Amino acid sequence: MSAALDGSRLSLPWAAPFVGILLSIAVWPLAGPRFWHRHFGKIAAAWALAFLLPFALVFGPGAAAAGLVHALLAEYIPFILLLTALFTVSGGIHIRGNLHGTPLLNTGLLLVGGVLASLMGTTGASMLLIRPLIRANSNRRSSAHVVVFFIFIAGNIGGALTPLGDPPLFLGFLKGVDFFWTARHILPDTMFLMVALLVIFYLLDSWKYRREGVVLSDPTPGTQRFGFDGAVNFALLGAVVALVLMSGVWKSSVEFDVMGTRVGLPGLVRDIGLAAVTALSLAVTPRAVHERNQFGWAPMQEVAKLFAGIFLTIIPVIALLRAGVDGPFGPVVRAVTHADGTPNPAAYFWATGLLSSFLDNAPTYLVFFNTAGGDPAQLMGPLATTLAAISAGAVFMGANTYIGNAPNLMVKAIAEDRGVRMPGFFGYMAWSGAVLLPLFALVTWIFFV
Repeated sequence: MSAALDGSRLSLPWAAPFVGILLSIAVWPLAGPRFWHRHFGKIAAAWALAFLLPFALVFGPGAAAAGLVHALLAEYIPFILLLTALFTVSGGIHIRGNLHGTPLLNTGLLLVGGVLASLMGTTGASMLLIRPLIRANSNRRSSAHVVVFFIFIAGNIGGALTPLGDPPLFLGFLKGVDFFWTARHILPDTMFLMVALLVIFYLLDSWKYRREGVVLSDPTPGTQRFGFDGAVNFALLGAVVALVLMSGVWKSSVEFDVMGTRVGLPGLVRDIGLAAVTALSLAVTPRAVHERNQFGWAPMQEVAKLFAGIFLTIIPVIALLRAGVDGPFGPVVRAVTHADGTPNPAAYFWATGLLSSFLDNAPTYLVFFNTAGGDPAQLMGPLATTLAAISAGAVFMGANTYIGNAPNLMVKAIAEDRGVRMPGFFGYMAWSGAVLLPLFALVTWIFFV
């Protein structure tokens, strides 16, 4: 729908609902958390209607209905089904036993979280490992830094290598970016950041471990052997990976036209399979495993409701960006473009990243994907460095604030519930500013200049 909509026929006020919903997500949870958690679905619906109803009046009910169907079938439903499957499968695996949080063990757990993030998503890896990590450090006098680096690595940067890892990359996959393209093009960037962060963490944790020591008695003594409950979900995780891979590799001429939106057979099989995996995980996972993981649907309900509004309100924004330097968003396009009209990868990295720090990184990725032309063949080919910069900026810099990526606040809430004194919003930004921003500057100099 957004591809067919002529952005030159639109003016800037059409972008207001999209800006409004993103600002609501960024500001309202901090300014009025109780009201937000009770009414976020209504707020998202209000912004969606603020776009859809005027659009129907100006362009006709048929165009509005076609836009709604396209947003649902081409982007929203596949996106939510994948997130739900990864969330459910990871929530069905419980790591039992009590590890002891030495610097070496903590570094190892962060490394495992970073590797798993690209296989089961940053949310899945975070939910799987944060509780064992907190238990392992339960007799440390100070462990907030452990959780902060866990957010950096497992909640964000580790998810940069596959469409399974982070929502922005899956949206790129739905737009036509090959499954393994990101791994081939930003593996060096990701490895550089992972190694640097793990080294910095090990040195910092070793210093704090020697300086502060541990309490005399372990509040959670190791009475259980290490192991996994609900391990059948590892096989279901493999099924999720296979389904997504299949939809990218299998080419079929079978298509269904739904009000102008083409739904291909591979994508349809993938989405049905993901729904089946979710149902199967719920059926075979013992209730005790979900209880020990404190598994609940509240995080997925919030994501589902908010992204329904985001995928609708972003329709005119994408059309406006595709109008190029002569359209209403000309200043945005010129800011990330060289004087000769070619994209500036370094500018794309920082523009995508800084917006991803304060707004959700998935719609931010879409905005700059389309600013760069929106043609996956061009972006994977002649403009590969630009697409790499957009992908890296969206995933990496989601770690800059608590609101940059969904796992960040989820991990913070779990840690605080278990007695970890986490830094506040600006305290966390002090950590990310001191640790991440210098590393991002090096990434820019090494890979995008």
